[in-house]
Amino acid sequence: QPQLAESGGGLVQPGGSLRLSCTSSGMLFSIYAMGWYRQAPGQERELVAQISYDGKPNYADFVKGRFAISRDDAKKTVFLQMNNLNPDDTAVYYCNAENKGLALNHWGQGTRVTVSS
Repeated sequence: QPQLAESGGGLVQPGGSLRLSCTSSGMLFSIYAMGWYRQAPGQERELVAQISYDGKPNYADFVKGRFAISRDDAKKTVFLQMNNLNPDDTAVYYCNAENKGLALNHWGQGTRVTVSS
C-alpha cells in the first residue's frame, strides 16, 4: 500500500523558513513526479511545486524565488525548502506522487504551516 508521510510543518514568523519532508513507502518512488500542494482555509488545493522523476522542478508563480523543491531517490523523500514565508503561505501542505502514464496518484495526510507573528 503506497504511503506518503509529511513532516516539518509548524509555526513560523513572517520572513522565516521551514523545510518540509515527505517520505514514501510501498511504492517505486523513482517513477513518480513528486509535488507539494497546499490548501488554505476556505480555498481550493493548489500546486506549489513539482519535481519530475528526472529532477526537473516546476513552481507556482507565487513561490518562485522563495521555495525550492528537491528529491532524494535513495531516501525515497522529497523536500520543500520554504524561505521568506509570509502569512499568505499559511495552509496545510500536502505531498503528492503522480505517474500520469500509469494513472497513479497518491496523497499524504498533510502538514500544517502557520506563518504568524
